[in-house]
Amino acid sequence: MDALRVWRASSQLISFASRATTARAGFKLNLHARCCSSASTVVASATATSDRRRRSAASTNTSDRESVRAIRLKKVEELRQKGHEPYAYKWDRSHTAKEIQEGYGYLENGEVFTGVSVSMAGRVVARRAFGKLAFLTLRDDSGTIQLYCEKECLSEDQFEKLKSFVDIGDILGATGSIKKTEKGELSIYVKNFEILTKSLLPLPDKYHGLTDIDKRYRQRYVDMIANPEVADVFRIRAKIVSEIRKTMESFGFIEVETPVLQGAAGGAEARPFVTYHNSLGRDLYLRIATELHLKRMLVGGLEKVYEIGRIFRNEGISTRHNPEFTSIEMYEAYSDYESMMNLAEEIVTRCAMSIHGKLQVDYQGTEISLARPWRRETMHSLVKEATGVDFHEFGNNVEAAKEAARGIFKAQSEGKDNTSSLVEACTSVGHVLNEVFEAFVEPTLIQPTFVLDYPIEISPLAKPHRRHTGLTERFELFICGREIGNAFSELTDPIDQRSRFEDQIKQHNAKRAALASEPKSSEETTKAKNNDDDDDYEVTLDEDFITSLEYGMPPASGMGLGIDRLVMLLTDSASIRDVIAFPVLKVQQ
Repeated sequence: MDALRVWRASSQLISFASRATTARAGFKLNLHARCCSSASTVVASATATSDRRRRSAASTNTSDRESVRAIRLKKVEELRQKGHEPYAYKWDRSHTAKEIQEGYGYLENGEVFTGVSVSMAGRVVARRAFGKLAFLTLRDDSGTIQLYCEKECLSEDQFEKLKSFVDIGDILGATGSIKKTEKGELSIYVKNFEILTKSLLPLPDKYHGLTDIDKRYRQRYVDMIANPEVADVFRIRAKIVSEIRKTMESFGFIEVETPVLQGAAGGAEARPFVTYHNSLGRDLYLRIATELHLKRMLVGGLEKVYEIGRIFRNEGISTRHNPEFTSIEMYEAYSDYESMMNLAEEIVTRCAMSIHGKLQVDYQGTEISLARPWRRETMHSLVKEATGVDFHEFGNNVEAAKEAARGIFKAQSEGKDNTSSLVEACTSVGHVLNEVFEAFVEPTLIQPTFVLDYPIEISPLAKPHRRHTGLTERFELFICGREIGNAFSELTDPIDQRSRFEDQIKQHNAKRAALASEPKSSEETTKAKNNDDDDDYEVTLDEDFITSLEYGMPPASGMGLGIDRLVMLLTDSASIRDVIAFPVLKVQQ
């Protein structure tokens, strides 16, 4: 009871302080409006007052939070003094909320079913008390159920404990019979309850929830409590990953694991995270792809392998990019990239049917049809369709390709010269083509589209196209303007592979040099000094991978699919941070 009296007193004090602050702020604003003849002065005063109110509100919120915490800590102390442990070891549950709702929904309004005693546990998310009657809403992983707490059915000690010590946010265990109230609310008619975990901090406001986007990502646990639908995204994510595994196993693939720490960062062109191994006395890299080690497994004799795992790339953060993300990479011996197109369609459509039961999904207001077959177009034809320029005509003339790209960028930006600096740094026609594609074609690929036959210069691990010189048998899958997958007929010639790697290193170094020579603003200079440039990293040749190819790798195809982006599509999530439980964020100031 001491805790209850402290809570009531502090609530009255906070309420009085809040009213006094508001009254003083309002008086100042009105006085200023009467005394000033300039309208702009009144607006400035109103803005300043509004800022003070926001700061005052933030301060009050912090003060309220600490007051609530102090009161609840006092309750923890009092509970222990009374012989009740507020942090239990276990609770035996007989039912979940969903099982109760589904099993006893047939009861008539006002009916009590005493033929069963149920036991469940969950978090208190709502609480109302009316004299000798109290209603609590308990939420578990399956849903919610009401606790109907009547003084006559509980001991005097328990009902007082309920009123004095139970707060919203606490985790309770409750047992009792089943009752449907006169208003039709199915409830547990509580005979006994225990506080299993005493919550010390208040939950977000019931009506507004947790709306601060940054705080939602930083404190995902609070986000999931305040917004139950958030947890549904992660349930769906788990179901998607499970469906992917089932699909791969149905086609005879086996799951393997490859190193996260690697001596050379290969399999993609991306800036790696670098760490240092003390015992070995050497730098190691967090993997930027699983590709090269999975191909080693093909050399070793496994013919169908895949890995679902975390990939780490030390690059920018956006609604589409997170420095660590989840992908699946798969490799199949004796197949080509046509096989991977079919497998991509199979994986995505099976996941869609598993989640939605249909192949039409809504993404951010746009209906996406996943019905097969999906559109297949070459990169060159898509760029020509969008810009009117056929990059085949330039052959190996890089300057002519750059000039055409400048014209495209200028035309698309209404006469302004907004040519991408990356275009100027391009060392081949293939690189220029890719920059134009990413700028003007990629965002338009809303419905599922396989973009085929990429230039050899930007595809160092893909087999040369069997019919078109200068191209490779490679495709990328785009849905909603985003790359979902990347695949190719794998390069198995060790001599060609070494040459491609060496060319890639030369092109990367030339690109670094070109970007380094450009005039920079003070902000860009600071960024470069801090080594934050995404292109400022070393590319090394993985000699052991070349050695493995020299032992002989069978003809094969391979593909990588971004699981996070697939989950975004199937859960209608606008940002990649919405589908990653704990995304990487900037340091909070």
